[in-house]
Amino acid sequence: MTTNFRLNLLLGIFVGLIIGMNLLGGKIIDFFGVSASVGIFMVPITFLITDIVAEVYGKKAAQQFVNIGVIALVMIFIYTSIFINLSPNARFLANTEYRTIFGASLRIIIASIIAFIISQSHDVWAFHYWKKKTGDRFLWLRNNLSTIVSQAIDTLTFMTIAFYKITPQFDFAFIIKLAIPFYILKVIFALLDTPFAYLGVRWLKNGAD
Repeated sequence: MTTNFRLNLLLGIFVGLIIGMNLLGGKIIDFFGVSASVGIFMVPITFLITDIVAEVYGKKAAQQFVNIGVIALVMIFIYTSIFINLSPNARFLANTEYRTIFGASLRIIIASIIAFIISQSHDVWAFHYWKKKTGDRFLWLRNNLSTIVSQAIDTLTFMTIAFYKITPQFDFAFIIKLAIPFYILKVIFALLDTPFAYLGVRWLKNGAD
């Protein structure tokens, strides 16, 4: 496999995951006693990918992944907004279900895009910051420090924009209460992906030989 193929493969997985989070993440499950979106299984991998790319190709390449991801999200948002409002053919009998599944509120979609931009951009910046401090050592440290803080930003930004004051109960204190167990799960996933960061960096570097 060539270097371009490996990098493009990671980009394809990255874009697929962020689109999947938005299209599939509306389903809530109980995971170890915590009510969580199924998107929780996708989010950590996106941070892992940008960290791998940043380690091998630098901050600029990782930020390009984020920028491309933003463009993909905006395009999906535009198309979804149009498609759910088009009048269906008489043979299409599932229009109500289609609108229910894909017609997430504008506020939630916007919250997701904003949270993605801020958290992923912070992750790229933080990873680069810690890499300058540690050089080629301690990949595990910069991988976890950048991701753990970025996950907090992602969780709080999304939940605040999406749910603040949707009812009187949803004040900031209540949102924090909801966010903490969800964030803890994200941190656990981030810690568990550390070996995959080393494997991913080695795999990407080997493609550059």
